[in-house]
Amino acid sequence: MANEEDILKARRERAERLRASGAELFPARVPEGIARLPELVAELGARSAEELERDAREACVAGRIMILRSFGKAAFLDVQAEGVRIQVWVKRDAVGVDAYEQFKLYEIGDFLWARGRIVRTKSGELTVEAVALGFLGKAYRPLPEKFHGLQDVEERYRKRYLDLLTNAESRDVAIRRSRLVQALRSVLDARGFVEVETPILQPIYGGANAQPFTTLHNTYDQELFLRISFELYLKRLVVGGIDRVYEIGRDFRNEGVSRKHNPEFSMLEVYQAYADYEDMMELTESLVAGAAERANGTLALEWAGQTLDLTPPWPRRRMTDLIKAATGVDIELNPTLESLRSAVAQARVPGVDAAAQPSWARLVDELFSQTVEPGLLAPCFVIDYPVELSPLAKASTAHPGFVERFEAFAGGMELANAFSELNDPDEQRSRFLEQARARQAGDLDAQPIDEDFVLALEHGMPPCGGMGMGVGRLAMFLLGQPNIRDVKLFPHLRPRSA
Repeated sequence: MANEEDILKARRERAERLRASGAELFPARVPEGIARLPELVAELGARSAEELERDAREACVAGRIMILRSFGKAAFLDVQAEGVRIQVWVKRDAVGVDAYEQFKLYEIGDFLWARGRIVRTKSGELTVEAVALGFLGKAYRPLPEKFHGLQDVEERYRKRYLDLLTNAESRDVAIRRSRLVQALRSVLDARGFVEVETPILQPIYGGANAQPFTTLHNTYDQELFLRISFELYLKRLVVGGIDRVYEIGRDFRNEGVSRKHNPEFSMLEVYQAYADYEDMMELTESLVAGAAERANGTLALEWAGQTLDLTPPWPRRRMTDLIKAATGVDIELNPTLESLRSAVAQARVPGVDAAAQPSWARLVDELFSQTVEPGLLAPCFVIDYPVELSPLAKASTAHPGFVERFEAFAGGMELANAFSELNDPDEQRSRFLEQARARQAGDLDAQPIDEDFVLALEHGMPPCGGMGMGVGRLAMFLLGQPNIRDVKLFPHLRPRSA
């Protein structure tokens, strides 16, 4: 079997022979009137051989050679463009001796155009019976083995271009994710929301509990942070009178990599004046339902062997009740770090290292993440979070010590997070100071104080509901993918040397 170096050398030599025959290896122009393969196949794919013969339709197609079968004076090849293939039938007598001799130097992976009548062969294949063809681009390296595609999982992530070419499922997931994002925009645009862009480089990061990536602005000699959230900037816009606002963009969090998290990820954040977290629940249901319809054509979803119904409304369940049911620990009866650690130890909660958590809030979050979250397969809202976990949310009038917050869960993971937004500037400053104390105590994810944001609130912000949704996790759930890398075209990977 030839090694890679021999294969590359042979393809280069063949390319030079093709160039010597008069072909441009990388021409700057293509013939006019090239048909889009998805449209052509959709229009003619169901027609019989007799119908095609009667209509005598001619077309010019272009694409990458995926399969090539030569039979002396004729050849059949599969040409692919936009994920759709069509067969091309090349005969020496039809295209001419010179063109056919040049064609014999084409290889799998190369690009060509072909013009001819659309027919159906005896084997039933929709086919372009070429009367003219030409070269459009050289592939110096071969494609993965044609029958099995790119199988190594890590190579699929590192060489996504080959994965998309050879694995139909990967391409399907990429296309459906795009449709999903289109649906999110459509729902929001129809409700009068305005899409905006906010800074990615920020002098003070905030809006979430996470560690940032740090960089330096050379001209100003200024330390800057890649944003971990859009929240504080979008709420400045609500202060400025844009009452319905959203952004779909990238966040960056300098933390671990898992099947549910990538350091760089896409988020939707939306804020609506004169609304609260109840309104955000309705909006979240509508967004997920709209995305499911657009991506899958149905609100029924298969996940982990179960059929889940995404039809609104979804059930609401209190966080404290879920933790107590899963562990026997009542967090309301254990309001300090010491008492909660003792209760967790007494209950022998598996998978939770209470001593490793630096604060009461972090321990509550760990209890929930380890014991409750994995079991939340069907869509639901978990409501009423402790104030210590939610420094930007409005206090609950019904449950002292808690805030009007929910997280939407499905597929055993968080899809969205929402608040009745805090708009009292004095309370906001107090919450920031509490975060600063938590940071001094060792919680590196606690948020820094943003006095400029407090200044904006002092100018007045109306009652407001806000929601953030992870686009990648939503895609995982709706597209049935267990790993976030499978819904990202270019996931972050450890260096090969590691």
